[in-house]
Amino acid sequence: MADDGEHGLWQFRPARRGLQAGDYTASQIEGALGTVLGLDTLLIEDQTYFVAETVEKTGEMRIAGCGGWSRRKTLCGSDQAPGRDAGFLDPGQDAAKIRAIFVHPDFARRGLGSAILAHVEAQAVAAGFRSFEMGSTLTGVPLYRLKGYVAMETFGIALPNGDSLPVVRMTKNPNSEAE
Repeated sequence: MADDGEHGLWQFRPARRGLQAGDYTASQIEGALGTVLGLDTLLIEDQTYFVAETVEKTGEMRIAGCGGWSRRKTLCGSDQAPGRDAGFLDPGQDAAKIRAIFVHPDFARRGLGSAILAHVEAQAVAAGFRSFEMGSTLTGVPLYRLKGYVAMETFGIALPNGDSLPVVRMTKNPNSEAE
């Protein structure tokens, strides 16, 4: 997986509009794009954001998906999201934040989201973290449950257009699983 998150910026709009239309209204999606649903560039700065690329028949590279993890306190949201906390987590006490995993609709349901999740979890473990936490979209919840995450609470994030976006806080402690 390439680690150049700048190329992943385009990823959010098609993934949100295509794959999440069954879980969110058009107004929620549009209100969240660029604020709640967008890239936190600290992931790029911290080198914890990755893209998965494929080679087209033309020989050009195409981004199929992206995702990352964070050693910072912010659970979810872009640079423009309210309530950001760029403070650092303690790997011995805190859960790494799994962040911004998206798959382009053309590559959905092929295991790419699972591969990105496994990659970012492994990177967080290599950095000393022993558990994970995320703010999942409703669309992502079934996948994350299959991968051992537990839903802790659902909360709404206020959007600039007056709507609210439901998000599910999920956690995973791999050390407590029998694998």
